[in-house]
Amino acid sequence: MTFLSDAALERLRAAAAWPLLPQRYTPLRVVGRGGSATVYAVRDVSLDRDVAVKVLDVPDRAGQAAERLTREARILASLDHPGVVPIHERGTLEDGRAFYVMKLVNGRPLDEAARALPVLEDRLALYERVLDIVAFAHAHGIVHRDLSPANVLAGPYGAVFVMDWGAAFSGAGHEEDGVVVGTPGFMAPEQADGARVDQRADVFALGAMLDGLLGPDAPAALRAVAAKAQAPAARERYADVPALADDLRRYRQGRARRVCRAARGATAAPLPPLRTPDSSGARLCPDAGGPPGLARSVGGRVAAQGGRPTLNRVTGGQ
Repeated sequence: MTFLSDAALERLRAAAAWPLLPQRYTPLRVVGRGGSATVYAVRDVSLDRDVAVKVLDVPDRAGQAAERLTREARILASLDHPGVVPIHERGTLEDGRAFYVMKLVNGRPLDEAARALPVLEDRLALYERVLDIVAFAHAHGIVHRDLSPANVLAGPYGAVFVMDWGAAFSGAGHEEDGVVVGTPGFMAPEQADGARVDQRADVFALGAMLDGLLGPDAPAALRAVAAKAQAPAARERYADVPALADDLRRYRQGRARRVCRAARGATAAPLPPLRTPDSSGARLCPDAGGPPGLARSVGGRVAAQGGRPTLNRVTGGQ
């Protein structure tokens, strides 16, 4: 009689737990597990590429879990943005489990990626990529409802993705009254109470994420931005993500101008007040050296090009 080692038994159990996927997909590894579904990395042999498959853990042909997974796939398919994972296929396995196939994202969670960026300006630049994605979703009537550092992945070459849209809902409905979804510490008070929410619930989560990126010695102006985004009453928060992005942009542009003045030997001017008009179209360092149209580099990044700041207002469109 031959006895199997514990490691061999564990491998057999893992193999038995794999879903019976369409033949074109070869299992590679488990990427993540959620409350009712598991994400697998698989090889798409027909196109010779790695993709991800999200599969319900139990059959649910007509139940709520299958409906939520299908809705999530359709929401992802409706958001054509570089920061939203594209969908390749949706269906139901032979055993009744719903699934969908998407791009396999290789990256680090936002908080982990931020720890590798000691300069605050670099962390803010990363954060602004998240604002752009969420603003785009809101412009298309989608509220995420589960924004947190764990659900944002920073990949190579500056790629940033907002992940896990399973709790998202559209303006067309589908929000379940009394059902609490989200991540503790990032849920707005009304969301934690199970009340109906709007895009300001996502603004609250974004404020909490900004708080985590600032560090203990962050400027008071940035602390004020994060605090306004996390106001307990929804009416006291930023009305939308572009308004939050505007204040962050004003802070960064004001700081860049102050650095430019200091580089020229002038006395640093105070930062411009938040939520007030500024000369966003002016060159930040107009007398800096270099080719025409190229402003002085601030902190290793180009402050402006062709007379326009590189950081623009976040809008719902592309």
